[in-house]
Amino acid sequence: MRDYFRLFRFVKPYWALFTAAVFCMAVSALFDGVSLAMMVPLADKVMTNKQIILPGKVPGFLADFVVMMNGMSQQALLNYLSVFILVLFFLKEVFTFLQSYLMSDLGQRVIRDIRSLLYSKFHSLSLDYFTHKRGGEMISRITNDVRLVENAVSYGSTDLVYQSLQVVIFALMAFFIYAKLALIILVICPLISFPIIKVGRVLRKLSRRGQEKMADINSLLYETIIGARIVKAFNMEEYEKKRFAAANQDYFRISMKSIKRTLILSPATEFLGCLAGVFVFYWGGREVIAGKLSFGILGLFLASLLSLIRPFKKLSAVNSLNQQAVAAGIRIYEVLDSVPSVAEKPRAVEMRGLEKEIEFNGVHFAYDKKKVINNVSFKVSKGEVVAVVGPSGAGKTTLLDLLPRFYDPQQGSILINGRDIRDFSIVSLRSNIGIVSQETILFNDTIKANISYGQPEASFEQVIAAATQACAHDFIMRFPKGYDTVIGDRGMMISGGERQRLAIARALLKNPPILILDEATSQLDAESERLVQQAIDRLISGRTVLLIAHRLSTVRHADRIIALENGRIVEIGTHEELIKSGGLYNRLCRMQELAE
Repeated sequence: MRDYFRLFRFVKPYWALFTAAVFCMAVSALFDGVSLAMMVPLADKVMTNKQIILPGKVPGFLADFVVMMNGMSQQALLNYLSVFILVLFFLKEVFTFLQSYLMSDLGQRVIRDIRSLLYSKFHSLSLDYFTHKRGGEMISRITNDVRLVENAVSYGSTDLVYQSLQVVIFALMAFFIYAKLALIILVICPLISFPIIKVGRVLRKLSRRGQEKMADINSLLYETIIGARIVKAFNMEEYEKKRFAAANQDYFRISMKSIKRTLILSPATEFLGCLAGVFVFYWGGREVIAGKLSFGILGLFLASLLSLIRPFKKLSAVNSLNQQAVAAGIRIYEVLDSVPSVAEKPRAVEMRGLEKEIEFNGVHFAYDKKKVINNVSFKVSKGEVVAVVGPSGAGKTTLLDLLPRFYDPQQGSILINGRDIRDFSIVSLRSNIGIVSQETILFNDTIKANISYGQPEASFEQVIAAATQACAHDFIMRFPKGYDTVIGDRGMMISGGERQRLAIARALLKNPPILILDEATSQLDAESERLVQQAIDRLISGRTVLLIAHRLSTVRHADRIIALENGRIVEIGTHEELIKSGGLYNRLCRMQELAE
C-alpha cells in the first residue's frame, strides 16, 4: 500500500484539479442513485396506482417525501417525473464528462512530470550508472513503465474513486430501504474482496516480471538496431530472430498468466453478487406476498444490491491495473532514488580558467573491484601538451575521464590551480574542458547544430571558422544544403572521417583552456590527419592539451609523453628520451613501424 500511495505524490501539485474531479464523481454517483430510485414511484404509483410502502423506520425527510408522492395523482406525478428524469440525466452526463476530462487531464500532467523527472534524473546520474545499465532497459522505464502508471492514474484512479462512491451510495440506499436485508452486504464485501486482494498480490509479482521481460525486448531491439551493420556483416540475422522470439515468448507467457488471473475476478465477483441477489429476491418476495413491502420498494432494493456488482467488478479490474502500476512505480523510483556517485559540493566554487597547472596526485580508480588506475601521479603545466600512450586496456581513456569528473577516483586527488577539482561546480569545470573522444557521438540534426552543440549562441561565422580549422568546411559545402544538411541518426549519412572532423570542429568552437583529445585523429586518412594536426597545433597555442593516440606519429611533438601500462605510469619523457630508454614507448614505436 505504501508503494501505491507513493505514486500519488506526483498528484500533490494538482490537488485542486483532483478535488474538482472527485466532486464531479460524487455528484455523478449521487445522480446514479437518484435515477435508480425513480423506479419506485413509477412502479408503485404511476403504473399501478398503489401506495408506496416503506418497511420499518426510515429517515423523516424520506418518509415525508413518500407521503407527498402518495398524495399526488398518477398524471401529475408522471408529468413531474418526466421533466425531473430529463434534467437529472442531463446533469449526470455533464458531471460524468467533467470528471472524466479532469482525471484525464490530471493523469496526463502527472505522466508528463514523471517522464521529465526520469529524463532529468538520467542526465544527473554519473557515467558509472550507465555502464551497469542497458540502454533498452532505461528506455523501457520512461516508456513502458510510465505507460502503466498512466493507466493507473488516468483510469485506475477514476474508477477507484467513482466506483467506491457508487458502492457507498447503493449500500446506503439499501440500508435506508430495508436495513435487515441490507446486512447481507456486510457478508458480500469480504467475500468479494478476498479474491481481489489474493489475486492482486500475485499480479504485482507477475507485472514486475513482465516489465523486466519488456525491458529485455527493448534492450535487444536497441542493440540490434544500433548494431545492424555488424549483424548483417556476420550473417547473424537468424540468430537475432531466435533471440528476439525467445524474449517475446517469455513476455507472452507472463502476460497470459497475468491476463488469466485478471479475467477470473470478473465472473467470480458476478457469481457472488448473483448468489446474494437470489437470496434477497426470495426473502423480499415473501415480504411482498405478505403485504409488508411494495413491489417498487423490493425492486429498488434488488436494483441497489445488483448495482453493487458492477462497481465491485470494476474495482477488481482497478486493483489489477494498480498492482501493475505499483510494480512499475517501484522500477521508476529505483531510478529517481539513485544517487549520483559524482556529487557536487553544496558550496562549490566557479572554475575560471587554467592559471597554473593540472596535477594528478596518487590517483587510484577501479570499476567495481577491477583496478584500472593504480597510484598515478604527474603534473601538466599551463600551455603544455602531454600525450598518454600505452597498449589497449592500459587505462588511458579512464585516466583522462577523471579530469572532467565523469568518474571520481577512489583514492588520491586531481588538482587544478592547486585546488581539488571536487571543489569546483561540475558545470564550470566541464565548461573549461573540450573533449574529442574516439567514439564519435553526433545527433540526428543539421551539421551546424552538431558543431555548435553546447554553444548555441555561436554565430554562423564562428561555426564556419571552426569547421575550416577542422578541415570540414570543404566536404560540408559539397552537400546541397551545406551546413543545414541533416546527417541522420548518429551521423550515419557521412563517413567516419567526416564524423570525426565534425567532432573536432565542435571542440574547436568551444575554445576551452583545457583540451582532451582521445584518439582524435583515429578515423582520418593521412592527408586529413596532417591538416587536422596543423589545426590542433594552432589551437594548442596558450592552451593545455592531454591527448591519447595509437598512431604514435601524432605524439612525437608533445612536450612530454606518459607511458601507461596496467594502470601504472612506467615512464615519462620526450619522444627522443623515451626512444633512447628502450622501454615501453620504444617497443610500441617499433611494433607500429613493423605493422606499417
